[in-house]
Amino acid sequence: MIGKRAEADADAAPALTQPAAVLAFAAFALAYFLSTLLRGVTATLAPVFSAELRLGAAELGMLAGAYFLGFTLTQLPLGSALDRFGPRRVLLAFLAVAVAGCAAFAAAPSFVGLTLARVLIGVGVSACLMAPLTTFRHRFGPGAQLRANSWMLMVGSLGMVASTLPVQWLLPLLGWRGLFWGLAVAIVAAGLAIAVWAPADAARPAGAAAPGGYGQVWQNRTFQRFAPMAFFHYGGLIAIQSLWAGPWLVRVCGQSPSEAAAGLFIINVSMLLAFFAWGLGMPRLHSRGIDAQSLIRLGAPLSIALLFGCVALGERAGAAWWAAFCVSCTFISLSQPAVGQAFPRTIAGRALSAYNLLIFAGIFALQWGIGLMIDLLRARGWSDVSAHRGAIALLGMCMLSSYLWFLRHDDRIVERPAVQSS
Repeated sequence: MIGKRAEADADAAPALTQPAAVLAFAAFALAYFLSTLLRGVTATLAPVFSAELRLGAAELGMLAGAYFLGFTLTQLPLGSALDRFGPRRVLLAFLAVAVAGCAAFAAAPSFVGLTLARVLIGVGVSACLMAPLTTFRHRFGPGAQLRANSWMLMVGSLGMVASTLPVQWLLPLLGWRGLFWGLAVAIVAAGLAIAVWAPADAARPAGAAAPGGYGQVWQNRTFQRFAPMAFFHYGGLIAIQSLWAGPWLVRVCGQSPSEAAAGLFIINVSMLLAFFAWGLGMPRLHSRGIDAQSLIRLGAPLSIALLFGCVALGERAGAAWWAAFCVSCTFISLSQPAVGQAFPRTIAGRALSAYNLLIFAGIFALQWGIGLMIDLLRARGWSDVSAHRGAIALLGMCMLSSYLWFLRHDDRIVERPAVQSS
């Protein structure tokens, strides 16, 4: 079963006491909350950017996807840094970049400046999930890792919720530039909380690196099995949730920006509740021998069917349908801790970051690609509604193909890590 390994890690870090674990989780959660708020805010601000900057669908996709491009650029060096220097030090350094990115976005005079600043933001917050997941791999048992992972994603959903109606309410008071200045200050506060409450990084000799490289990650059977679903299914979920659900509600369903923000609020609250339920249930399922592969095998077809249902319904596929799709996709989130547990602690940061690279490369490619496809279909004479439906149908075919790969490469044996801890 994924997540169980025959050998215990010889270099296991000491477990945290419950109060220390709660404080560490809270500090990491604040940073991840802000990172997902920054991820999803472009869906709410899309009508503002379209009106103020006259951006088309492809440009909106590029602006939103630039955040994920920043993520993608850092994942491999981030993984090595997490294993070499430790999660706390790495996260604090990256958050400093995020502060600079928010300030640059608030002051940017043009679309090019906004795009470059958004790449910088993506770079800065790219450690906000990988750092805590690496800490959980070092300090928590398998069941606790599954719970902490689900609840961290729940906090991420809370950030997505905050990026909808709360942002809409703040816009008349602060404007979108003032909003990003405020986010820069909030990231500074999160960094202070991490400096105080996150567990100290394990000491390593100066210049020493954890053994092993990325080759053993790419060759791992569990990693290979999940890789296409990470790109298309997990990436597709976040591409929809963080951008294209908003334009669908406005341009396909005919809703106002305020109505669309309310719909996004419903979608993200539904995701929050789903991750909360996973956090409650996963330790129990794990203790009964029910693994991530079995759950994903059952849950993934439901999400694909719901996506094609949204395409078929067209303008009748409102927020409730998209909420059902996004909730059904939460099965794929179980792959992240499963991949982390398939490797020894000494390379956990690299394994998780390599997997995250696939996810965020998928988000960037799909967010931009959906926008390009919509513009292409419009140029060929398709209506706005038909163009959106056609682009989402293509995403559905990609998700279905990745699921068929998952089924074909079924791994029924316990995956031993390629390099054992010494």
